[in-house]
Amino acid sequence: VQLQASGGGLVQAGGSLRLSCVASGRTISSYVMGWFRQAPGKEREFVATITTWNGGSTYYRDSVKGRFTVSRDNAKNTVYLQMNSLKPEDTAVYYCAAKQGGGINSRAPQYDFWGHGTLVTVSS
Repeated sequence: VQLQASGGGLVQAGGSLRLSCVASGRTISSYVMGWFRQAPGKEREFVATITTWNGGSTYYRDSVKGRFTVSRDNAKNTVYLQMNSLKPEDTAVYYCAAKQGGGINSRAPQYDFWGHGTLVTVSS
């Protein structure tokens, strides 16, 4: 599976962005999809994940709950991350990842495929 994330950019605090992750090579319908981020000088961290089916179970890190929403459209082989009420501390490179099968998973090493990231910069 090849993953391509897009939608990043520069936004003011309180603004919104929608990230997309388009998969190619095979259908993602059997993959758990996750979003992770890495800020400068920090380790990569989990952001959100969604199980295999459209409208599937979701799980978020505490700091983004109520502000971020992960969704997927298996027909389009695409996963989304809607980010609202952005804060400067959300600034990071955001990566999408795919894990074959299983349920909710926030552990980066357990994901099988990774895309190149997209940079999100939130100014104060």
